[in-house]
Amino acid sequence: MFSKHHLIPVTLGSHSTSYHGMFGSFPDGMAEFNGKSDSLFFNDGVRRIDFVLVYEDEDMKEIDKNRTFQKRKVSASLMKMGMELEAARSVVDEKLLFVKVHMPWDVLCTYAEVLHIKLPIQPNDLCTTSSPFNFLSCITKHFYPSEDLIAKETEYFTAPFEKDRLEYFYVKDRDLFFTPSMRSRMAYYILSRAPYEVRGNIKKFGVTKLLDGGVYKAAYPLHDCRFNVRSKEDECPNERYLLYNEWAHPKSFYKMQPLDLIRKYYGEKIGIYFAWLGFYTAMLALAAIVGLGCFIYGYTTQETSTWSKEVCDPLIGGNIVMCPQCDKECTYWRLNSTCESSKKLCIFDNYGTLVFAVFMAIWVTVFLEFWKRYQAELEYEWDTVEFLEQEEQPRPEYEAKCNHERINPVTRAKEKVPYTACGRCIRVSLGIGTVLFWIVLILASVVAIIVYRLAVFFSFSTRLQSDLKELEPFKEYVTAQMATSVTASIISFVVIMVLNILYERVAIWITDFELPRTKTDYENSLTLKMFLFQFVNYYSSCFYIAFAKGKVVGYPGQPVYLLGKYRNEECDPGGCLIELTTQLTVIMGGKAIWNNIQEVLLPWMKNLIFRYCTRVGSEKVIPRWEQDYQLQPIGKLGLFYEYLEMVIQFGFVTLFVASFPLAPVLALVNNLFEIRVDAWKIVTQFRRMVPEKAQDIGAWQPILQGVAILAVASNVSDDMIPRLVYYWSFSVYPYGDHSSHTMQGYINNTLSVFDIQDFSNKSRPLQTPYWFNNSTTCRYRDFRYPPGHHRQYEYSIYYWHVIAAKMAFIIVVEHIVYLTKFVLSYVIPDVPYTVREQIKREKYLSQVILHETNLKLVTKRLKPTMNDNNTFLL
Repeated sequence: MFSKHHLIPVTLGSHSTSYHGMFGSFPDGMAEFNGKSDSLFFNDGVRRIDFVLVYEDEDMKEIDKNRTFQKRKVSASLMKMGMELEAARSVVDEKLLFVKVHMPWDVLCTYAEVLHIKLPIQPNDLCTTSSPFNFLSCITKHFYPSEDLIAKETEYFTAPFEKDRLEYFYVKDRDLFFTPSMRSRMAYYILSRAPYEVRGNIKKFGVTKLLDGGVYKAAYPLHDCRFNVRSKEDECPNERYLLYNEWAHPKSFYKMQPLDLIRKYYGEKIGIYFAWLGFYTAMLALAAIVGLGCFIYGYTTQETSTWSKEVCDPLIGGNIVMCPQCDKECTYWRLNSTCESSKKLCIFDNYGTLVFAVFMAIWVTVFLEFWKRYQAELEYEWDTVEFLEQEEQPRPEYEAKCNHERINPVTRAKEKVPYTACGRCIRVSLGIGTVLFWIVLILASVVAIIVYRLAVFFSFSTRLQSDLKELEPFKEYVTAQMATSVTASIISFVVIMVLNILYERVAIWITDFELPRTKTDYENSLTLKMFLFQFVNYYSSCFYIAFAKGKVVGYPGQPVYLLGKYRNEECDPGGCLIELTTQLTVIMGGKAIWNNIQEVLLPWMKNLIFRYCTRVGSEKVIPRWEQDYQLQPIGKLGLFYEYLEMVIQFGFVTLFVASFPLAPVLALVNNLFEIRVDAWKIVTQFRRMVPEKAQDIGAWQPILQGVAILAVASNVSDDMIPRLVYYWSFSVYPYGDHSSHTMQGYINNTLSVFDIQDFSNKSRPLQTPYWFNNSTTCRYRDFRYPPGHHRQYEYSIYYWHVIAAKMAFIIVVEHIVYLTKFVLSYVIPDVPYTVREQIKREKYLSQVILHETNLKLVTKRLKPTMNDNNTFLL
């Protein structure tokens, strides 16, 4: 098996000698454009264009000798490696030159072996099992791409290509044996390793660095046609046109995705992303239905909810006087002033949300288990089962820094590495330290927002409790907590976006400094750094509201102060759930709007402006390579931000779903648009990506599993568990005066009592309302013994019962989740039986066809032969 991965010299192609004009300003080697706007070939109409380089002609401006020298060296290196080049001047801008790159057959065969590309050896002869739902095909066919346009591809058994055994591969047509995506991938591999400068032990190579330095303006593979017009060229498969009409066009929003064509055109990495996104969206449908049912149940029962009616009842909530929520300036207030927010709270906090929390804990487990199974099917179908072990090569940036020698622990041979063990330790430690520093910076911003909440709450409380007539219309609908929560959520969102922009640059710089060996290692390292930061950045404020706010506030006579100055804020008597819902709505909604502006609107505007500035007369025909140059380039991180966006959304859907049952519904609607918007974006607005192999979704898989585990604990309802304890407490430990399963008296019996004589001078209110003159006590939200009790103001037994119930809930749900996972793993294996059989068949054929031929040759050579004396010679 070929194991080399460095530059491989190949005999110069017969057509290359005519392009020595590449080294200068193309006085003789410039090719005339043949006038075909969708041509994918050199001007001879025979050699396919596998890649395009774009740069500015130095003769059209002040000459940069170093850049000219670097371009000449790259061109010489490419031709030395067997690539064939053809240059063409821009139709729109005469300063621009396009260098078309073609890979001859021998070069393709050589690098297909270097990259261990798996190619067909025999059509798949295993019978595929028919679906039990074939009788519904007359209905379901309308939800799939048209088979008349996108035909089902023939399935083959494949094996890693070997040039010396070409006759054993299924080669029907040499021009079609290597797909355009394979050719582009091999061309990019060569371009990323073409040397352009050597100084002593330092070797500089790769078109990527020249792109960063501005030597080249762009480098990209070609789209095969325009997205909205079918090409008239006979050799063009029009795959981009088919993808637009059957996938990216808004009229196809209801159709399943043509994943095989996506993978064929853009590569496995793009294909696996859209496969995961489609699978996640389909699974969200069930969660959305249950969540919507939970929301409807809460909405219809908000008027009949016992605790909500008690809050709004003038004889109950109207007679309950609540203690001030800030020092001195705040005054006493009646509980029924929160009637409207209490009704809204019942929509999101009811018995249904508790059931929904358990359901989502099971749902996330089922989702991850079934995704692993579906991913295993795609790994086989797309020939990535053994990708990591065979195909992935070191990054050019890694190879360029390999100046140290070490003994390979596997082969015991000497190999070059870019750093020693000590150097690697320093690099990793610096990366960890940087991430921790930024996480601390996020936590500092969260503390700053908490201080803002405390200060603003104080201001809103004093104003809303004043007698200003201008505020009378708002008092019924707006509370101090609500106003504080909304403004703090908006500020928090702005801080999140700003920190994201700053940290992104730092994370990329640190990952570049660590110098991971392969592209997968690089992406996994960056993914971990970015997600840790994003996790804290997006979720810290939500975790504060869900688990910290209102928990460490003391009691009115002895409140707890933040930084010794700001009194910790309390929740509404109904809890902090409505504030958490507000926070989630602002962040999820704002994030979706911002992402669509950044990912869709900006590229579209840039393309529109570029086309306007470079418009030409209607008589001029713009060639395919120049049409693609006018599109937007794909960022270096490619799909990273798409995955990050969806995983952050996955966190919102699973971590806080008990607080916001509509999260799966909003996520489902967003994702239905996201799939088509992403498809429209990459098909119509961006240059064609360099196809890349990918076996799975990478580091995102363990991240999803970690979020799923955390979701079990985070969905314990802070307010529903105390209500359940109260509901069932009559037969275990009597609370209040209820003697049966009822919520009657919950509000009155679960608000603690405080004697106003126990106020400290620091917190005693300066004013009291006229209706409070004869009162001696006020109520506050906590589970503490009343004044006069021998343990007054200490936590009551009810508090400890609630804590025990929460722990029991976590343990029970956790065991349900793990039992579900165990049963699914046992009943439904990760790799389907049919896929396992096909993998075995493929390995068998690979062994027979590609390896037993060598065994036969060796056996033939070792057969004994007879000499003239009839004696055997070996």
